[in-house]
Amino acid sequence: VVRRRLLQRYEHQPFISCLAGFYSCRWRRYQRERTEPGKCCCNRECMFFPLLVAAFCFSLVFLYTWSEGKNDYNGFDWYNYGNLGFWFLWSLVILIVAAVLFAYISLLLVLAMCLLAEGQQLYLHWSHKIGTFLVLGFCISSLFALSILWRDHRKTVRLSFQVTAPYLHIGAIAIMVLLSWPVALHAIRADKKVIQVIIVGPYLAILLFLFLIPLGMYSPCIREMGTLGPKPALIGHRGAPMLAPENTEMSFLKTIEHGGDGLETDVAISYDGVPFLMHDDTLRRTTNIQEVYPNDTNKAASLFSWDALQKLNAGTWFLKNKPFVGMGSLSKADQNQAMNQSIYTLSSFLRLADSHNKLVIFDLYRPPERHPYRNLWIRKILDVILKESKIKRHLVLWLNNNVRSFVQSVAPGFQHTMGRKAPIEELLKHNIVKLNLVYTDMSMEDIRKYAEANITTNFYVVNEPWLYSLAWCSGAHSVTTNAVHLLKDLSQPLFLMTPRQYNIMWILTDLTSAFLISLIFAL
Repeated sequence: VVRRRLLQRYEHQPFISCLAGFYSCRWRRYQRERTEPGKCCCNRECMFFPLLVAAFCFSLVFLYTWSEGKNDYNGFDWYNYGNLGFWFLWSLVILIVAAVLFAYISLLLVLAMCLLAEGQQLYLHWSHKIGTFLVLGFCISSLFALSILWRDHRKTVRLSFQVTAPYLHIGAIAIMVLLSWPVALHAIRADKKVIQVIIVGPYLAILLFLFLIPLGMYSPCIREMGTLGPKPALIGHRGAPMLAPENTEMSFLKTIEHGGDGLETDVAISYDGVPFLMHDDTLRRTTNIQEVYPNDTNKAASLFSWDALQKLNAGTWFLKNKPFVGMGSLSKADQNQAMNQSIYTLSSFLRLADSHNKLVIFDLYRPPERHPYRNLWIRKILDVILKESKIKRHLVLWLNNNVRSFVQSVAPGFQHTMGRKAPIEELLKHNIVKLNLVYTDMSMEDIRKYAEANITTNFYVVNEPWLYSLAWCSGAHSVTTNAVHLLKDLSQPLFLMTPRQYNIMWILTDLTSAFLISLIFAL
């Protein structure tokens, strides 16, 4: 008896020692306690296991939610720039933190499952307890903050399910197969029927739900052969801002070089009446105004004269800040070209588009109070379009809704575009031929309904291949994007499959998993 106890105390068990060491910081055999699988575990230490499962679930949800929001990372970073006053890729930092936290909790959960399978009592080390609480608190608070501050993000996640759901289903089934081993071990060895039901019941309920959930799945990318529409046209959002400084000549040339079908920009008017391209209210983010006019960094861009604007550099900020995640490095020639960019005029922009036969769409910003052109801004814009640039009128997608009837009378031939959904009767009454909608409003049913009335749809801003694939499958006519150079290479939508292919994938997944789970329970 004494010898057996000594062997139990000092027996060499390297695998269990590693598991317990990393999970409990109990590397020695005599520091651990065994427990029979299926025995009721009600001590305080075991109560941390459900907390660990909860942390895993919340960290997984947060990681998926944030990673699927990559399409809007630039908007998130721009929002933080407006509040903090300096540029930083906060979106990338959050993504890395989310991935690290998920990996950490996943490792702890795997260790716990292996220890239970080996019949070891769970003792989570105090440092891991603190870590688990921190991960759980961080993920819950982050998800709550996203739901309050970035409500459209929920729409993005819902859209992502339309293309990822079939593959998430396979992943969930695979996890259930892996879980079947510890579930079967503890259920079979349980000393009471009630405990067996408590262990197996929820597991089978979740498994049955996952088996049947494809019946309620919907994806525009699951469609019959030959029903896919043409590839959506690509409109460069402020040009190609991942390759060159936004709203500069270089940026628009990059869009044209990579085969973009149109150009999008933002138009303001200088104090002396020159329309120029600028998205922000001020010049802080996209120029070197802090060096040239350090006392006017918060001054509205429209309150500068054109002579003053010409003295600013509009490219060096791009090389310094690298505003997009995963931009890559520029060639030496592109770096030199970017460093020499200046603020671009609307007239030059229109001439460039006209010479390459590209569509143009732009947001017009009314000058602030006490600006000499505050009440003449539309006329000034029209003068540049009709008299200075003389761009072909059918290339102009007129978006501004102010005095639309006046614009239609003095400049017939524009493609009039509405920036919101509206009844078809109202759109036809105002001669609207295109809708320019935020991508979160994407709906295949609405796209089809408007198309039947010869009204096409453009969605903005679509950067990720999965989102562009969804727009393609939904029948969108065009998208505004920061990533023309990436999306132009897509020959067909991602995740595209026929209903028959999906049914085969679904049935094979369910049958294979049911066989493996049954085999594990039988053994």
